[in-house]
Amino acid sequence: MSQSLARALQLLDLLGEGGRSLDELAESLGVHKTTVLRLLRTMEDDRFVRRDDNHRFFLGSRLFELGTSALEQRAIRDIALPHLESLGRRTGGQAVHLAAYEGGHAVYIAKVESTSSVRMYSRVGLIAPLHATAVGKLLTCELPERQLATALAANDFQRFTERTITTAEAYRAELATVRAQGWAEDSAEHEDFINCVAAPIRDSAGRIIAAASVSVPDVILTRDEVHKLLPTLQQTTADIAADWANTTERT
Repeated sequence: MSQSLARALQLLDLLGEGGRSLDELAESLGVHKTTVLRLLRTMEDDRFVRRDDNHRFFLGSRLFELGTSALEQRAIRDIALPHLESLGRRTGGQAVHLAAYEGGHAVYIAKVESTSSVRMYSRVGLIAPLHATAVGKLLTCELPERQLATALAANDFQRFTERTITTAEAYRAELATVRAQGWAEDSAEHEDFINCVAAPIRDSAGRIIAAASVSVPDVILTRDEVHKLLPTLQQTTADIAADWANTTERT
């Protein structure tokens, strides 16, 4: 771990106990105030910390957002898994994924394995490329412009197959299509033998909190045949959203 990262984490731990002045933080870390201020300004720009009118520092709103996302991911996974398992059976034993957006990435948080002998590389905890996966497209299609711009700037648009989107401009055009149709696809864009469709899971406010997908090798189903699985997938995501709404209402 780099020294700067270690110090930034120490600062967050200290601020978790309550507001602190620059002098107090520098004294606790045993470093010069200019070093601490440089770290605080960086974290302040990204809303990890904030300062009040008295120049005291506190935890920022970004941390509360991340904490909420972490809780949501665990809860939505638990709620979704029975539905995803049923979806796998109803689609003939195809691979099913659940992904959530976290820190500029799409992350797989649940997977139902295919019954086929053909296996995909994906696994729980792995990052799904935003530009080359159906879940990545869905999870970014309604991001606020600032967040989207940050995500695109950090994306190297690696070419995985001949069909991979490789520029931010083309990706933005694809996101417009996804928003208009309400679902996304990966047409051999990440793995050249896999076609995939994904649908959003929304909370009661209409915000996309996760995306579910069905992925099928082209030796089993053609792209058009995978598209025919979309109504079953969309019914599944609607059922998950309904269960999520009922659970959050009770809590």
